[in-house]
Amino acid sequence: MIEYVLDNIAPIGVDHVYVVTNAKFAGHFQKWADNYRATKAKLNFTIVNDGSTDDSNKLGAIGDLNLVITKEKVNDDLIVVAGDNLFSESLERFGKFCREKKAPVLGVYDVRDLELVKKYSSISVGPDGRITAFEEKPQNPKSTLIGIALYFYPGAVLPLIRQYIAEGNNPDQPGRLVQWLYPKAPFYTWEVPGLWFDIGSKETLEEANQIFAKRELAG
Repeated sequence: MIEYVLDNIAPIGVDHVYVVTNAKFAGHFQKWADNYRATKAKLNFTIVNDGSTDDSNKLGAIGDLNLVITKEKVNDDLIVVAGDNLFSESLERFGKFCREKKAPVLGVYDVRDLELVKKYSSISVGPDGRITAFEEKPQNPKSTLIGIALYFYPGAVLPLIRQYIAEGNNPDQPGRLVQWLYPKAPFYTWEVPGLWFDIGSKETLEEANQIFAKRELAG
């Protein structure tokens, strides 16, 4: 899964990758990173152990993001992507779009099913592509466009992420940061091309395996 993500963001020209994991799996991810870097890519990796051992002491997705920014002294532009995202297409154009906008960007995807939107976040977008409304896990969604765990945060915005955490806001569910941030700063959207899967269950994984196996055979 994570190799698919990295293969798709590599064309953007990312110069360093931070992988955040818990205390149990940090060693496993370090071994994987050493092997991946040696055999498939020349990306620089840092495996960040957030110290969590169970749900009672986990930092949450936004908490982990803040940990990387703080612990690793990051002040450059950041692409943030969840490891359970599966993309069928390169994200090179996402990187180009972000460089042009020089503002926060959220990856969006049309799931074409209002009922399915209830599991994600509902997005409304203005004619210039900026977010005009955002609702996490809506009960009555009005659009089938959802925000996914693909974000661009320019270096100038990183202090606002630290502010979000410092104010005691919910450190989990990264969409909550978008919901808090878009009224404060222009927040653009970029529609993900091709196929996208949120691998949240064994069933979704099996469906994705079947589709991607057919694509590889066709290719």
